[in-house]
Amino acid sequence: MQTISWLALAWCLIPLLLVAVVYWRWFGDVTELAIASTRMVLQLVLVGYLLVVIFAEPSITVSLAVMLVMFIAASWISIRPVRQYQYHNIIKPAAIALLLSVALHLSISVMLVLQLDTWYEPRVLIPLAGMYFANTMTSISLTAERFFSEHESHGNFQRAKRNAFKTAMIPQINGLLAVGLVALPGMMTGQILSGVSPLIAVRYQIMIMAMILGTAGVGSVLFLWQISLQKLRGRHKEVS
Repeated sequence: MQTISWLALAWCLIPLLLVAVVYWRWFGDVTELAIASTRMVLQLVLVGYLLVVIFAEPSITVSLAVMLVMFIAASWISIRPVRQYQYHNIIKPAAIALLLSVALHLSISVMLVLQLDTWYEPRVLIPLAGMYFANTMTSISLTAERFFSEHESHGNFQRAKRNAFKTAMIPQINGLLAVGLVALPGMMTGQILSGVSPLIAVRYQIMIMAMILGTAGVGSVLFLWQISLQKLRGRHKEVS
């Protein structure tokens, strides 16, 4: 596979600068973009060195510790769009939805589809967990933002819940419709670039697409279900 030098990687500044120009012209501030881009580079470089060490000596403790960090970060980021609504206990349903959805689909992937002899193999477990956490995190963010904004605007709980779920599923459905026609997904592209047969890469990508759809749907439903329970408990307290 072709190696990218650090000097060649500097050309990636071009798209960042293009977007920065828009930020500056429209908002007069590029702080958010600058912080996000800097964090992206630093986090990826650090995790790259970390994964080299982890992959060299597989350990169940280390694999679970890495996933714990992913879980905590994803839980906090998932509620970022709805912090302005100042609802209480949002972090708890988001965290539970993340944990259960990712655990279910990660177990299916590792134990049933891939049938790994060592389920905690970090070379497989960590990348899959990362994809599933990131996908579920985004779905919960979309669900929460749409639900709370609609509920505050219209007050119809059931309508807000249905629209929130449908909004969260838009990227997933679009991805299923576009894959292979509009673009080759990231994992499949990476495998092909590394020399894996496209027919093998396709099987992995089918697994990923199915699991990502599932994590989005299950995660969103679990989150909304817990919000519903909170609302019911609130009504019972008002009655009593």
